[in-house]
Amino acid sequence: MIEFIEVSKTYPGGQEALKNVSFELERGEFTFLTGHSGAGKSTLLRLIMPNEHPSSGQVIVGACNLRQLSTRNLALYRRNVGVVFQDHQLLNDRSVFENVALPLRVSGFNHRDMGRRVRAALDKVGLLGKERMTPDTLSAGERQRVGVARAVVNRPSVLLADEPTGNLDPDLAGEIMDLFEQFSQMGACVLIASHDLALIARYHTRLLSLDHGHLVGG
Repeated sequence: MIEFIEVSKTYPGGQEALKNVSFELERGEFTFLTGHSGAGKSTLLRLIMPNEHPSSGQVIVGACNLRQLSTRNLALYRRNVGVVFQDHQLLNDRSVFENVALPLRVSGFNHRDMGRRVRAALDKVGLLGKERMTPDTLSAGERQRVGVARAVVNRPSVLLADEPTGNLDPDLAGEIMDLFEQFSQMGACVLIASHDLALIARYHTRLLSLDHGHLVGG
């Protein structure tokens, strides 16, 4: 599903973020990505989105070599990748419903299908009764749930999360991780970057570990 083949990433100025990284994740796999600050976790996720490309090596998702995607096919590919961020990136001047619906509007869904998908996503994260509220009236855990609903509303086959529980207390963090695990059980390939080793230890699942850009475990 996701394959890195001898991937390296060097930024201008010579900073080596990833060094000859190779691994493969299957459909439905629930995987954590960990490492110290600056180990290369966020870079690795950006290569899958893809917001940037490797300096060498190949990133393949499904049957797509991401470097070879045309502009049109890149847009289609990104519709199949859900992303959750630590800081939510929600619009406080829009309702919860409108925030979750944004990816569907971009994809051109009609109003009827959009409403059905948004409500199904909100129901999955336990927020169906709060669709008319604005994010600034919600708790931190609820805002993160809105972010998760927005990431999965397109029913993506790949779900990425970059430190999604960094601002949450342990109980709320566990609830969010349980949601991600449920989506993997539904067939999504889920990859979560996190430095919270205590939280990761609750789950008996695969762990990719980065150390100064090198993959040292996984």
